[in-house]
Amino acid sequence: MSTGGHILVMLLTLASVLFILRMVRRNQLPAKYALLWLSIAVVLIFLAAFPGVLDRTSTWLGIAYGPATFLLGAVTLLFLIVVHFSWELARLDARTRVLAEELAIMRADAPRDRASVPEDQPVEP
Repeated sequence: MSTGGHILVMLLTLASVLFILRMVRRNQLPAKYALLWLSIAVVLIFLAAFPGVLDRTSTWLGIAYGPATFLLGAVTLLFLIVVHFSWELARLDARTRVLAEELAIMRADAPRDRASVPEDQPVEP
């Protein structure tokens, strides 16, 4: 990659870091995910600043084309992130189901004045 390409990667990565920090400051992104993305940005800046590291890593792994090593690492990382998010989603889905069941039980146990509350209107506990 040319020097201009490395500078472009560094600028795009720095813009991404600023965007992530902005999201954290506005409480739109939890800190644990911000740390993940910021650590990825640090790796990208390092690889853009020192491109020989990727070539040496590729040679050590037996991969002839350096960008293929980067692509393999990126796909592997994204796969692990998707698996983690799927696990989180399944955990939150189970928790939501339990909370909905508990709310239904609480509403069923709550005394209710049937004359003053229409049947289709939910009763606040």
